[in-house]
Amino acid sequence: MLASRTLGGEKLLDTVHAHAAEGDVRFRLVVPQSKPSAGLLIYEDAVRHAAQVRVDLALLVLAEEGIQATGEVGDLDPFAATMDAIAERRPHSVIISTHPANHSGWLRRDLIERVERASGLPVQHIVTDLEREGLPYHVTLVVAHKTSSGEELMERLREKAAADQERHLFIAVVPQQDGSGTAPGEARARLVAMLERMRADSLLCSGMIGDPDPFTATMNALELFTVNDIVISTLPNERSGWMRSQLIERVRGATAVEVEHVVVDLAQSPTAANAANGANGGSGASGGSGGSGASAASGAR
Repeated sequence: MLASRTLGGEKLLDTVHAHAAEGDVRFRLVVPQSKPSAGLLIYEDAVRHAAQVRVDLALLVLAEEGIQATGEVGDLDPFAATMDAIAERRPHSVIISTHPANHSGWLRRDLIERVERASGLPVQHIVTDLEREGLPYHVTLVVAHKTSSGEELMERLREKAAADQERHLFIAVVPQQDGSGTAPGEARARLVAMLERMRADSLLCSGMIGDPDPFTATMNALELFTVNDIVISTLPNERSGWMRSQLIERVRGATAVEVEHVVVDLAQSPTAANAANGANGGSGASGGSGGSGASAASGAR
């Protein structure tokens, strides 16, 4: 099964259910990497981890639907990603999900016909128009750094999940502090602590670290993922560099998606303060890794 931005579309889920009902069927999801256009520099591993977030969330959703599947991140070229997986997994058939023809780069490159000719396998093409159909669940993008484990933020995310009658997914993005060698490890530690807290609250979530510029990190995420709303968490105004740079207003001006601002006062939030201290303490040990992006998934079922 090959999909990227159309993952989670209702037609694709219905197709998977129909195949699962046939009996002993195993699914392997392949998500090709996809570079966002925003930002002057997009690190290769950050691009890969963004695709891994898609894999993580899709597997969580399928598991909640009672469907067991495995997944992997594929090549930037969707044809190469498909053929690599076919060579390794030897499937009996292929499902490819795309946008409608007028919005699909994959279809402009004749992906369906090329896979059919090269593999000799039956290829089922699912067209998903997310702009018209939407997603069968709610997706919230959460952007935070020092306040990523703040109780005020966690309480708001719990409230949002509880208020939704449909399934609610959260995508966390933790921008790096700066461009230093220790910044990826420090941001990664914050991300892990944040996802652990969300998992403890039974929230379905995955996440990645982002560009040091929080605006670019947010815009990259909006290009990579279809979301219903955004939550940005900062320190109180006078202590927040993000607020001084007018981040909330800039994001609101750049997207039609609803943007909510949650303030976390570390002086009043010992959990967040402890997590921040732990991240700072652990960044030196992690900073030696050359990676500039990381993803993780968690879910309680």
